[in-house]
Amino acid sequence: MKPDKTTEKLLEDILIDAYGEDEQLWVFRQAFEDVAPLPVEGTVIGETVSVTTIDYDGNPQRGLRAICKKADGKTYELALADVEFPAESKAAPYLKAYRQWLGVPAPRKSRGAEYREKIKQTKAGVGEIDLAKPVELIVLGIKKQEAARCRLLGKDKELTLRTSGLWNVAPGEIITVMPKKHWSYAGHPYLSADITGTRFDLAALNLTPLKLTDEGIWDPKDEYWGEEDDPLPEWAKEIIARGPRPQYEMEQIVPGVKPEDFDIDTDPIGQAVDLKESGDFIGSDQVLNNLLIADLRCLDAHAHLGNLEFDRRPEMALRHYDIGRQIGELSLGPDFKSVLRWAMIDNRPYLRCLHGYGLCLWRLKRFDEAAGIFTRMLWMNPSDNQGARFNLSEVRAGREWRQYRDEE
Repeated sequence: MKPDKTTEKLLEDILIDAYGEDEQLWVFRQAFEDVAPLPVEGTVIGETVSVTTIDYDGNPQRGLRAICKKADGKTYELALADVEFPAESKAAPYLKAYRQWLGVPAPRKSRGAEYREKIKQTKAGVGEIDLAKPVELIVLGIKKQEAARCRLLGKDKELTLRTSGLWNVAPGEIITVMPKKHWSYAGHPYLSADITGTRFDLAALNLTPLKLTDEGIWDPKDEYWGEEDDPLPEWAKEIIARGPRPQYEMEQIVPGVKPEDFDIDTDPIGQAVDLKESGDFIGSDQVLNNLLIADLRCLDAHAHLGNLEFDRRPEMALRHYDIGRQIGELSLGPDFKSVLRWAMIDNRPYLRCLHGYGLCLWRLKRFDEAAGIFTRMLWMNPSDNQGARFNLSEVRAGREWRQYRDEE
């Protein structure tokens, strides 16, 4: 361990009149008692604890011991060298000096500890919210019927909201609430409030656009456009006349799943679909919301939340699809004229959002908007794996939507 001159000077001051290992340990114990009134907050492998006692039992091999109390009230004993004190605390430099005297480094943080520390830094502490004023929150995901994980608008601070009316809120929307109470339990902040307004503002979410990977040039000559004697529809003529265009694959976000480690048995989207098909709509909804709590850019979660609502609440399904669609279009920009083929698997979540959005517009008799979406889908994916050309024909003819899968 590399010597630290400041720490060496502190060590010299602590041990100036102490001789031998046993005596020096007693002096260290007294130094902590003098500079750090107990209890004092610390962390052990990233978990916050209250250090209630620092003691030495006369056994040099055990060294200084720390009695720690966890948030649930349980206490345990461990070596003081395994504890971390906040860098700004009075005890921190003395702990550093003690470790240097022992010749041991600071304990290495596990990935889990680093994650817990990061989460702690993003929690909205009690006192950060003015209970007398309306508060705007970004809804990250619905945890239960009356609980949602939220982030303070414009801040990297999260909390759990307790309120009614969440059945009519979609992840990614911004809600205005009137606070009632703000408290903390087991280290996590909570806010009870009444919802007074809901809106969607893509820019306010401050999301990083999904990456686009250049996949070369798409050429209409390589597509199958039907038999030679079959007349080409107008949309196909326009696409062919446009000629070759760049094609891309959009980044797909599935929190907790690395593309190289993908396993269909542990795929959370697949699990959500299986739960829905087995009749467990609540379980499916929870899996999808948990993905969005981790990352609002999980477009497939937005798409499948829309699927859950499509049959009974098309207006709500529309909002889910639209949020996913707009998040995807952060990557495309307003003038995107290139190709996103269905054959490239990571494009599918965005294309599913577009498809669901178009169907909802059609079902709600917003024919012109639906026609625009289906036309856009054909330009992006001319092979039309989702049947946009059939939907476009029906919409342009002014025919009302019907649930084909049940009637055919």
